[in-house]
Amino acid sequence: MNLLKEFTNFIKTENLFQPKDKLVLAVSGGIDSVVLCELCYQAKFDFVIAHCNFQLRGEESERDELFVKDISEKYKVRFFVKKFDTEKFADTNNLSIQVAARELRYSWFKEIVNGEWSMGNGQSSTVSGQWSAVNGQRSINDGNIHHSPFTIHHILTAHHANDNIETLLMNFFRGTGINGLRGILPKQNNIIRPLLFATRADIVDFGRENNLSFVEDSSNLSEKYTRNYFRHQLIPSIEKVFPKAEDNLKDNLKRFREIEMLYQQSVSTLKKKLLEHKGEEVHIPVLKLLKTQPLFTLVYEVIKDFNFTAHQTDEVINLLQSETGKYVESSSHRIIKNRNWLIIAPTSSLLAQNILIEQTDKAIEFANGKLKIEKLSAENCRLSADNKIATLDADEIKFPLLLRKHKQGDYFYPLGMNKKKKLSRFFTDQKLSITEKENTWVIEMDKKILWVVGKRIDDRFKITAKTKNILRVSLC
Repeated sequence: MNLLKEFTNFIKTENLFQPKDKLVLAVSGGIDSVVLCELCYQAKFDFVIAHCNFQLRGEESERDELFVKDISEKYKVRFFVKKFDTEKFADTNNLSIQVAARELRYSWFKEIVNGEWSMGNGQSSTVSGQWSAVNGQRSINDGNIHHSPFTIHHILTAHHANDNIETLLMNFFRGTGINGLRGILPKQNNIIRPLLFATRADIVDFGRENNLSFVEDSSNLSEKYTRNYFRHQLIPSIEKVFPKAEDNLKDNLKRFREIEMLYQQSVSTLKKKLLEHKGEEVHIPVLKLLKTQPLFTLVYEVIKDFNFTAHQTDEVINLLQSETGKYVESSSHRIIKNRNWLIIAPTSSLLAQNILIEQTDKAIEFANGKLKIEKLSAENCRLSADNKIATLDADEIKFPLLLRKHKQGDYFYPLGMNKKKKLSRFFTDQKLSITEKENTWVIEMDKKILWVVGKRIDDRFKITAKTKNILRVSLC
């Protein structure tokens, strides 16, 4: 393989960047990033070098930093380095070392591209210069030499085809779905991976042909890291049975990437047909959703945007056949069944706490518990003094009713009184705490409150000697 030719063709075909763009190469000192430097140099791209020192391997980490500095001097390009207290960051954020290093690395890359990172701030250091923001651009001071400001367009990393194959397999076993099977993308925002077309063997051959020296990261041999287990154990074992496994998986990555594009187009089309956006809420017609296939996949694609997990998909599907008031919650949203609709709303949204009660409903679940709804003859009903039971004149009531949280300005006619009272005043008289007030719900009909749930019914709907039919609502 003519790696340089394939390299420039891949960049052009994938439209990764323009030849005159300013690039930052993420260089560890390993063979992959060393080859990336040489390819960019031979292609005459304009680049500088950035190195992350995660301080995880003692003297070896310092060796790598100095080695990458030497590379920058070889190519006569600017060199930037940042030291991270990776172990402390991982411990503070309850992350694995691998995940912590990734977050730190890409966070720094983002700062570089956005012009937010400044050398000499006590957290960063460099051997060959200082980096500072100048009107949204970067300028370098190397001793007495001032380099003109420049704009960073992209960060290039040295991920290659074997990295992508390992990612594909790890995602497959994690169960990440079609998005995970597409592997690593060549371009994500300002992060570009122009070596994804090349295998590790291609890269090693190029390094040997060009007499490139590099350093070995001893942690790459440790099988305590998941990726290394896949690299050194699982994939070689598979290749004993399927010798062409690497080539086949590399080809499949291309197919999966295109399949994922078609998949997202289809999901987007179905979402447009089903989802109705109303302010902060999303409303989905239940009957229409039930007729849509594949149901499980579509439901997951809808709910994942609201911090629901794949494991909650079955719970949401069960809502489709449940009674009004049932709901499933994520860390930020609630999906509630309201008659013939699923409503997705922020948990802080009051609109999400409006529940319709239909004439056929026998039970309603809501935040404070469950309401049992019964229609009885006056002859067969015993009155109760329990505030958790509302006995109302059914002939004075028209459905649907609305179960909701109380709001400012609400009033009703408390049982035994012939004049209205604001709920705020009623709460004060009842000596309710702030929490009790906040958690109080009402049932209303045509903007008339029938029952302050668990507290008092409205006098206008009480049982009288003329009452023939009773609506009894019990708070369970």
